Amino acid sequence: MDELKKKINYTVVCVNEFAKMYNISSKEAFDYLDKYKGIEFIKEFYDVEHTLSLDDAVEDLTKICRNNGGGY
Repeated sequence: MDELKKKINYTVVCVNEFAKMYNISSKEAFDYLDKYKGIEFIKEFYDVEHTLSLDDAVEDLTKICRNNGGGY
């Protein structure tokens, strides 16, 4: 699998895990993560984030989004 596909798959998994954690739909999670810079964070720090557990990744996304005005 090429690098772009890996990044896309990882992003989808993170969005879905975030949605599960906060009991929201995947679309709501994606929109939220996009609005509060979580998607940008995943893209920028994929090299490190994909080596962590999904729980750690969701925790990092939560922190990033809160720092950018998010409420979860």
